[in-house]
Amino acid sequence: MTIGRGLTARLGAMIRERFGAPRIGVISDSTVASLYRETLSASLAEAGLDVRFFDFPAGESRKTFETVGAALDFLARERFTRSDFVLAFGGGVPGDLAGFAAAIYLRGVRFLQVPTTLLAAVDSSVGGKTGVDLPQGKNLAGAFWQPSAVYCDPDFFRTLPDERVAEGYAEMIKHGLIADEAYLRRLETLGPGDGIEEIIARSVEIKASFVAADTRDTGLRQTLNFGHTFGHAIEKVSAYSVSHGSAVAIGMMMACRAADRLGLSESSMTARLEALLRLYRLPTGTAYGAEELAGAALSDKKRSGETIQFVFPIRAGAAALVPVPAADIPRVFRLGLS
Repeated sequence: MTIGRGLTARLGAMIRERFGAPRIGVISDSTVASLYRETLSASLAEAGLDVRFFDFPAGESRKTFETVGAALDFLARERFTRSDFVLAFGGGVPGDLAGFAAAIYLRGVRFLQVPTTLLAAVDSSVGGKTGVDLPQGKNLAGAFWQPSAVYCDPDFFRTLPDERVAEGYAEMIKHGLIADEAYLRRLETLGPGDGIEEIIARSVEIKASFVAADTRDTGLRQTLNFGHTFGHAIEKVSAYSVSHGSAVAIGMMMACRAADRLGLSESSMTARLEALLRLYRLPTGTAYGAEELAGAALSDKKRSGETIQFVFPIRAGAAALVPVPAADIPRVFRLGLS
């Protein structure tokens, strides 16, 4: 990942220097297109790159096969070839969807990630997971397809509402809690908006280390799902009115409480995590009930046969993968609720 304020103005030149002069199909949502298309277009045009744009209505509800189909039609209609690039421009939804389109168009074309949210910068733009949602749950269809490059311009984050910025901090806190206590302490000494380039870089390093060790997400990389089994259930039950970052924040709290009550924690992280989440203006609880959430979790993609893999914190900087039988899922959710 290349990180730098004002990077977008140089993006076209950077792409041309590294990749020559491919045609570029930019896939973004309507919100990002309305805010930043002219800025991106100017940078790419100045470098002499041939660019075409496709955007779709913003929102998680649009992360579907129907939208991917429309993106594929766009690429085919514009006669993109394997020597060209798809450029994912936006937050997690455009990134996941554009990456999936790149993975399956012509059985795979190269793509670039240009995240415009803090959450996408430290999470979905890194690691090569792409996909769409199904009515039964999030990200149930997709492919592993690594971007050729990721370009992160923190200036994009200035136009985000505070709650959207906070979502990115949820993933950063997760990285510290599962892998690096020193980084966790750094987040405790900073606050929203402080040291942004430094902490993005460290979060990306942590995530990349898990991805490099387990590119297909069959073992160690699943530790990155800390908070996600609980969180995805909250998103689904809320019909995605609770954002991903907020749901993961609540999910991490639930995982800490459950770990304490199951006797899995060597040192409880519950109070420390709650303080961190409050520092970064993130939620710590939900009004949804255990039975409803457990029912949603049973269709999560992390289910394997009759078990679901949970990630529980052991101590600051370390977590464990624990398979839980499907019959015990409601109990684990009850233990996770305050």
